Amino acid sequence: MSNLLLSPLVAFLIYALVASAISGLGRLISARGRASQFKSEPYASGQAHDPVPAAPGYRPFFVIALFFAVLHLGVIMVGSSDLSTVTLVYLLGLILALIALILG
Repeated sequence: MSNLLLSPLVAFLIYALVASAISGLGRLISARGRASQFKSEPYASGQAHDPVPAAPGYRPFFVIALFFAVLHLGVIMVGSSDLSTVTLVYLLGLILALIALILG
């Protein structure tokens, strides 16, 4: 039974169910608000919205975060497996994914 619970797919499904339950519980106990035009507009401390963004955005951060997520999960998967041909194919796919992230 413990081997089944520790498999990545089952652990992810359990995590997804727990996260959905917590989110649903938060939605049930949250206060109800009235619909307003201002709820869908960005807040900029009362100032007018600048059409030219001052920062380059979060895209470079997300690429780096995805790179490290793929790298760490790949190391966990390869480190917990035996050195078979399936592992080598998985490692090749991991290398290709990381090259695609590096090159953009």
